[in-house]
Amino acid sequence: MDILMIKDRWYEIREKLKNMFADLTDTDLRYEQGKDDRLIGQIQIKLGKSRDEVISLIRSL
Repeated sequence: MDILMIKDRWYEIREKLKNMFADLTDTDLRYEQGKDDRLIGQIQIKLGKSRDEVISLIRSL
């Protein structure tokens, strides 16, 4: 799944991420079209993971 194609499933993915990582808030996981880098960067900061790890995590959900 292309990171740009997550918007159709974002609500579901966001809930799974929140359940997996209590540190992530609704603000951290706010999806704005065209701002994928901001979203990935915020998740990276909170989880201490690399960009590739975050993208793999999102794709796996």
